[in-house]
Amino acid sequence: MARIIGLTGGIASGKSTVSRMLRELGAVVIDADEIVRELQAPGSPMLRTLAEAFGPEILDESGALRRDVLGEIVFRDPDARRRIGQIMHPPVVAEMARRARAARDSGAPLVVLDVPLLLEGRVAGSGTGAAGDYEAVVVVTCSEEQQLERLMARNALGREEAERRVRAQLPLDRKAEMADYVIDNSGDLESTRKQVEALYRTLTRPSDRPAPEAGP
Repeated sequence: MARIIGLTGGIASGKSTVSRMLRELGAVVIDADEIVRELQAPGSPMLRTLAEAFGPEILDESGALRRDVLGEIVFRDPDARRRIGQIMHPPVVAEMARRARAARDSGAPLVVLDVPLLLEGRVAGSGTGAAGDYEAVVVVTCSEEQQLERLMARNALGREEAERRVRAQLPLDRKAEMADYVIDNSGDLESTRKQVEALYRTLTRPSDRPAPEAGP
C-alpha cells in the first residue's frame, strides 16, 4: 500500500518545484493550496465566512477573493492569521483526507500531501499541522537570503515586506530539524532533481509497515 507523506517548506523555498518533480516521477500530489482555491470560489461557504470575519473589502466587484488583500492580513496580524486558520483548516483537512484515501485505493505508488504550514501548528500546539498523520515529513530548504531574493523577484516585493512574510513562518532550519527527509534546494535544478529522485526511490520501496490513516 502506498505511503502517504507530507511535503512542506517555506515561502519561496522551492516546495512547488519539488512537488512538480515528484508528480512527474509518478506520485499523486494533493495540493492544499489548490483545494483552498476551490473551497474559496465565489459564493462558497468558506468565502462568506471569511468576508464576515474580515470585511467585504477582501472581495472584488465580482465576489471573488482578493488574495492580495487577504495576504496582507495574514502576514501582518498573527491573531487574524490564527482566525483564518480556524476557518479554513477543517474543510481543507477533510477534503485532503478524502482525496488521499482515493489515491491510495487507486494504487498510486506514493501519495504526497503538499501543505505549506504543515509544521507550524505542531509547534504552536494547536494540532493544525497534524504531522503525526503522515508516515514521513519532507521539508524543502534553502538559505533565508535565497528565500528573500526569490520572493522579491516572484512577487515584486520590497525587502522589508519580503522579510515580514518569510519571518511570519517557522524558520526553515527549525523545520529541517523536524523533518524525516530534507531536500536542499539551494543549488541548481539538477541537484534538486537528483535528491528528489533518490527520495522517490526510497519512499516507493516495498514496506511491511502499515500505512497511516489519510489526513493532513
